[in-house]
Amino acid sequence: MAKVGAIDFPKDGFEAVIFDCDGTLVDSMPAHFDAWCEALAAYGAGGVFKEDVFFAMGGRPTKDIVEDLNEEYDLRLDPDAVALAKREAYLAKLGQIEFIDEVADFARSLRGTVPMAVASGGSRYVVEKTLRLMGCSDWFDEVVTADDVQNGKPAPDIFLKAAQLMGVAPEKCLVLEDAPPGVIAAQAAGMHVITIPMPVVSA
Repeated sequence: MAKVGAIDFPKDGFEAVIFDCDGTLVDSMPAHFDAWCEALAAYGAGGVFKEDVFFAMGGRPTKDIVEDLNEEYDLRLDPDAVALAKREAYLAKLGQIEFIDEVADFARSLRGTVPMAVASGGSRYVVEKTLRLMGCSDWFDEVVTADDVQNGKPAPDIFLKAAQLMGVAPEKCLVLEDAPPGVIAAQAAGMHVITIPMPVVSA
């Protein structure tokens, strides 16, 4: 089980809740990092993506990260090719992921009471596959991904899109996020944010 400890979830003051997926709803970040390492190594760039940098960049679109790595390390990686290799490597690891219990319990407690959405920097294919695998697709009224907006996190677009689809004003939305780009994006959207700490996995 993946647990993060006590979180002070508010009981009121919001009209909709938006959940990040990776690292917030599900404990998938270790699998994502391993997939990044495999994909980059396959293109001759093994070891360039350090784990602390990876976690700091959490929630950003894959292609944006590849472009940053190209600039940082004077590489010429093809963002589309690396993104595809990373996606395939991650999909092979989907069996490793599990819910972050406290966040999943909060989502379950809200079903049928307020609109809920997932807003993820991942691709729609991967996010929807993750939600289906975890059996929680029907918890959410909307799913917004990096494929649905022009600017990914830390731009506020993805959260504003989710609020628009749910018909709720941004300032009435509560966001659960784990990574700095997502927190910045939600704050820029004018939303209240709860930061989810990194989970501790126990047997």
